[in-house]
Amino acid sequence: MPGTTLLIDREAVLDRVGGDEDLLRDITSIFLAECPTLIGEIQEAVVSGEAKRLERAAHALKGSVSNFGALSATQAAHRLEVIGRRGELDEAGTALAELLAHFEQLQPVLEGLTE
Repeated sequence: MPGTTLLIDREAVLDRVGGDEDLLRDITSIFLAECPTLIGEIQEAVVSGEAKRLERAAHALKGSVSNFGALSATQAAHRLEVIGRRGELDEAGTALAELLAHFEQLQPVLEGLTE
């Protein structure tokens, strides 16, 4: 898949699961099912100005997406986590837009891992 290596590190992920393609598909499917909930939680926290909720949801998403070696998406989630931790939500809207853009690109790549 062209460009995939820029979004995820498939070989590193496959290494983490001992080369088990079925396990990789299962883990990816679970992530894709749970990801909208976490992103929704982040969006709600930004809109409602709940810094601690933002920190927790962004931290959870960061941990999950980092398992795929998706550096850009991981960094975007980390930025939101830090914004929440500091309680300085002025940049949260911009950071959220960045996160959503990364996940829009990442989702089809991850869906390709489930095939």
